[in-house]
Amino acid sequence: MVDIEHLSDKAKYDLSLVELAKSGNQAAYAELMDRYRESIYFMMYKMVKHADDADDLTIEAFGKAFSRLEQYSPSFAFSTWLFKIASNNCIDFIRKKRIKVTSMDTGFTTNDGAVIFVDAKANTLDPEETIIQGQKVRHMRMLVSKLKPRYRVLVEKRYFEELSYEEISEELNLPLGTVKAQLFRARDFLASMIDQTKDTI
Repeated sequence: MVDIEHLSDKAKYDLSLVELAKSGNQAAYAELMDRYRESIYFMMYKMVKHADDADDLTIEAFGKAFSRLEQYSPSFAFSTWLFKIASNNCIDFIRKKRIKVTSMDTGFTTNDGAVIFVDAKANTLDPEETIIQGQKVRHMRMLVSKLKPRYRVLVEKRYFEELSYEEISEELNLPLGTVKAQLFRARDFLASMIDQTKDTI
């Protein structure tokens, strides 16, 4: 049994929500998102300086955290664990897109007072990396082509045509919430497909 006496009252409440979420309680998932969506979004926006990307990364952070709840240990606060997942995912995104950012020496303070430092300096691709990157892009397009039509169209418009959520919503005459929810599902499917075919790239 893990001792949780070191946790703040807020962190203990988070832990109770995590336990409920593990048992499939959707309201617990929703409450955890409500408690941290704004602070995660703020951190993502501070790192990438782009609202739509920050929105994507916020959703991805929760998606990754919720899919790994069994790995969470109450030796430290849930918020610290969540912020770490979000910052690591964002660093991967920054490196892939080669966004020019500097090391954030001041770090981010989570709701429980823990400070997370982020070093996301971008590097340029060397020739070999450029070839590998090209292969990965082709592989990704091949995987996207295998998605169901409604998901494929959304992914192509969001990531290949680089349209905003609002533009996609207007162009496809879909509610904004539907666009975001279906893109989240599409990313989930793609992640599974990438995992299954990772040895081919």
